[in-house]
Amino acid sequence: MVREYKTIEEVAGPLMLVKKVDGVKYDELGEIELPGGEVRRCRVLEINGSNVLVQLFDSAQGINIANSKVRFSGHGMQLPVSRDMLGRVFSGMGEPIDGGPRLIPDKTPDINGTPINPAARRYPSEFIQTGISTIDGLNTLVRGQKLPIFSGSGLPHAALAAQIARQAKVRGDDGSKFAVVFAAVGITFEEADFFISDFKRTGAIDRTVMFVNLASDPAIERISTPRMALTAAEYLAFDCDMHVLVIITDITNYAEALREVSAARKEVPGRRGYPGYLYTDLATMYERAGRKIGSEGSITMIPILTMPEDDKTHPIPDLTGYITEGQIILSREMYRKGYMPPVDVLPSLSRLKDKGIGVGKTREDHASTMNQLFASYARGRDAKELMVVLGEAALTPVDRLYARFSDEFEKKYINQGFYENRSIEETLDIGWSLLKLLPRSEMKRIKPEILDKYWPVEE
Repeated sequence: MVREYKTIEEVAGPLMLVKKVDGVKYDELGEIELPGGEVRRCRVLEINGSNVLVQLFDSAQGINIANSKVRFSGHGMQLPVSRDMLGRVFSGMGEPIDGGPRLIPDKTPDINGTPINPAARRYPSEFIQTGISTIDGLNTLVRGQKLPIFSGSGLPHAALAAQIARQAKVRGDDGSKFAVVFAAVGITFEEADFFISDFKRTGAIDRTVMFVNLASDPAIERISTPRMALTAAEYLAFDCDMHVLVIITDITNYAEALREVSAARKEVPGRRGYPGYLYTDLATMYERAGRKIGSEGSITMIPILTMPEDDKTHPIPDLTGYITEGQIILSREMYRKGYMPPVDVLPSLSRLKDKGIGVGKTREDHASTMNQLFASYARGRDAKELMVVLGEAALTPVDRLYARFSDEFEKKYINQGFYENRSIEETLDIGWSLLKLLPRSEMKRIKPEILDKYWPVEE
């Protein structure tokens, strides 16, 4: 029997204190029934004896403490899941917002799933092709990996996210077992409309599950949206044996909502006002991605976050970098030059790239060309900096070649636009054509047999 309580003691902002409550659990959902019959939702945040602190999903405006009733559901927040989720658009609370019917669920799991047990993990080793040269060629994404994108305010990370969702695929797969779960957290209506219309226009919506949380929605919904997406991904990956790419944008909005809730609870703040458990909270989400022993499916995650003031040492990118396996960093300098997507190659990193490349995965020359391109571009950037200080005449002929290589690398390799989908073979071939700008004697990171086979012949 569901009990109703008329013991609301106090409402302070998004929080409400209910006294003399029995048998309620942390994170349990509740409903507040107002005198007029209106029902608002809430969630248990804290239990102290028989006193319960709940957080409101909606505004506290209009709640009459004396005449309102509270009842608890006996379970946490849940998401109905089925294969019919593909091609659908949901709110941050899992409600359909695309005009379609409600799902008939195969199961209704709690959204606060558990991270994968390290002993049950399979090591990520299969290549995922995004069609973007700077990722596929130099910072390869591997199935089961967590590879965040660090952006800045005003940089086109939304267009990059849409491009990855459109183009990403598992090589050798017909597409029937590949799905994208896209979670938009705290975005504007214009951004939400861009994502939905772009996916519909290109047909990517057919293999995508979208969760959209707008900036005008409550903070508590912002905290739930990534977990909704990961719950859907876990069902598709581990129940339906699909390979799922989870894209979450923007993690910064999620962390801001977490800070807002923490401040409302009067918790002792950590760095920059964020709660001290921010690392743990992010880890409970990120570590749900991966591959499991005994399961064919996998969850690969690309969280996107905007670094406040382009600061890599800010708590959000800093803690994210500790948990994940690398980062793709967008550059304001590349953006000013008009190179899209504006990826800053040198500080970007994929710690698992060596596991997903080579014979049978990409091509035998991938590792060699990746190392040579990276080293040559780094030397070219150094040569250009030296040129600014000392002038071009001070450079050696070889350094001038490296400076020219650096410019051509940015124009042809980094710059490809948001609608060009390059296969890994095209990416590698572009890399070889650029290396031809340098003397063959400078190819010190490529084995002689690979060099003999792939070095471009003069026409």
